[in-house]
Amino acid sequence: MAELVFIPMSRMGHFAPMVELARLLVDLHSELSITVLILKLNPDAQVAAYIHSLTATRIEFIHLPQPETQKDISFSNHISNLQAHAPLVKDATNNILHHSSSRFIGFVFDLFLTPFIDVGNQLGVPSYVFYASSAAFLGFQSQALDLQDEQNVNIVELKDSDTEFTIPSYINPVSSKLFPTILLNPESNSMATTLVRWLRKAKGIMINTFWELESHAISSLSNGSVPPVYPVGPILDLERKSEVHQNSDIMKWLDEQPPSSVVFLCFGTGGNFNEDQVKEIASALEQSGHRFLWSLRQPPDPFRGPMASQTDYDDASEILPEGFLDRTHGIGKIIGWAPQVAILGHPAIGGFVSHCGWNSILESIWFGVPIATWPLYAEQQLNAFKLVTELGIAVEIKMDYRIEVIGNGEVEILRAETIEKGIRCMMDKGRDARKRVKEMSEKIRRALMDGGSSHSTIRDFINDVMGSMPKKN
Repeated sequence: MAELVFIPMSRMGHFAPMVELARLLVDLHSELSITVLILKLNPDAQVAAYIHSLTATRIEFIHLPQPETQKDISFSNHISNLQAHAPLVKDATNNILHHSSSRFIGFVFDLFLTPFIDVGNQLGVPSYVFYASSAAFLGFQSQALDLQDEQNVNIVELKDSDTEFTIPSYINPVSSKLFPTILLNPESNSMATTLVRWLRKAKGIMINTFWELESHAISSLSNGSVPPVYPVGPILDLERKSEVHQNSDIMKWLDEQPPSSVVFLCFGTGGNFNEDQVKEIASALEQSGHRFLWSLRQPPDPFRGPMASQTDYDDASEILPEGFLDRTHGIGKIIGWAPQVAILGHPAIGGFVSHCGWNSILESIWFGVPIATWPLYAEQQLNAFKLVTELGIAVEIKMDYRIEVIGNGEVEILRAETIEKGIRCMMDKGRDARKRVKEMSEKIRRALMDGGSSHSTIRDFINDVMGSMPKKN
């Protein structure tokens, strides 16, 4: 037997794809087992429930203790917190080796944990990275590091500019207005560039994408700027459909709607808005006249810390325009937490107003649902750019919107007219985008079938990592 050790971030959007990849790997090779080390870093309550729901064999989960020296969760403390966890990772791995007859063949880390590559070096095994976003954004991160190191571009100073850059992983020039906030803030820029420096030390990178979606970006990564890449996607947790019984209120309401008639609005784990913005969204929906299903969630309590989760409203009518629920009764439904996979897979859904998180994008493509892009944070502005400008499978609400404030700025309020225009474009005029996303849906489903592009790449990875197995003394 051979043993891989996976270390994901304990946030559902990163954790679940890595574990789903682990399940794929052990299913494809009977001599492979995987241990997943779970850090007490950025914990997510959904992770425990997800682990409990799994029945996979040859995958073991080990919870590591919290180091005594762990600091508050923030960008400035991230690297030092990883350094505090490193001895725990090394001890746990040594314990696995001591009690296992399997050969330890390497680590797989989340991008945000790449400094642990040093642990792999100390133990004399290769380290791989699982990259939970697009190949295009991986190319952007590498190019951004080169711009700073080799061309002396101060990316932090670009926060108010509209400078265009040639990024090899994108077909079109990329405006600095779309750069992620993490690079435009001095504190987080330092952390982000440190992670990419470590990423370049990995033996290989598995990316949650597939050739047919990102052939240009994947090809651009063969220039040696990053280690060899393995497009292994789509890595999706489609079994979450079982979270919603077919007789639930949400699914029953969708069952009553005509095919492709409902606009679904959902903005991910960090997608919540203030009352003024909520009212603008409500006005846009009402004016559009389209049926809608809106996942409306409450911002987290700031006193619970920076990683606190958002919650559902006890009474959403308190922040909605007066009489909105009465006027939209029958054509619209307000919900809290959304079983997104089950909803996107329902035939009544005709469009998805999304924050453009990469997992959400892959899910929408899987089900052939066009997106109206409303990015909020992280790399989502560039994801929106890719969908609208490069692939033509989405329409724009506002591509360069962000909820993160840089400096002394204020969060922009997107007006109802802009939101309504995007919804109408997606539902009434977006025939080309709808056609293209349906075509891509067929391709994404073939990618992981036997002989598909990603299926073949996963087998290549297994052969590579098993072929480099160190001899057991």
